[in-house]
Amino acid sequence: MKEHPELRFGGGLEDVPERWPVSSSEVVHQTGRVISVRRDTVQPVGRDSFVRDVVVHPGAVGVVALDGTNRMLLVRQYRHPVGYRLLEPPAGLLDVQGEQYRLGAERELWEETGTKAADWRVLVDAFTSPGLTDEAVRIFLARDLSEAPDAFERRHEEADMETVWAPLVDVVGAALAGHLHNPILVMGSLAAWTALNGPGLDSLRPADTPWPPKDR
Repeated sequence: MKEHPELRFGGGLEDVPERWPVSSSEVVHQTGRVISVRRDTVQPVGRDSFVRDVVVHPGAVGVVALDGTNRMLLVRQYRHPVGYRLLEPPAGLLDVQGEQYRLGAERELWEETGTKAADWRVLVDAFTSPGLTDEAVRIFLARDLSEAPDAFERRHEEADMETVWAPLVDVVGAALAGHLHNPILVMGSLAAWTALNGPGLDSLRPADTPWPPKDR
């Protein structure tokens, strides 16, 4: 019997899109600085309604950039809400209207590290906190790296960012030990390690693969 491809990797597991009816919706807080808060009254058919506050977010991209020896390119950045200077992959908001996701990732890699990549794949997609926000993040794998002229002016938290190279195995180990906490780093490093030691990096999706959870 011929084995179906999706049963060999992933077991056919899949999230299912669904929208329950909303009887009312209003923006209750508008910061003008990335996010807003929307209050929805959800009315499931035949059941009692309930209210949910949703943090509306433009989405983000992150980049797991690996060199020829599988070292991962990281930046160390101050994050005020948590009071830590975190090690993170290059990442940023999808706040340029109409910008393609891969181009956003390329821009962030260049702006934060002065690096470009010739080989791009989709590594993993995720909702960061689906009980609270509609924020979705796409993490790319970037390889075949080279230095690029870096004339970008960094400000605020990015003004004194430090660039760090670390073996992927050490990043994974530090994440599992609880020493590294950035979610894009944790998801991205574990996904890259899994691909490397499982089906291989060539099994990853092309960089221009549609992203339905964000597109819709």
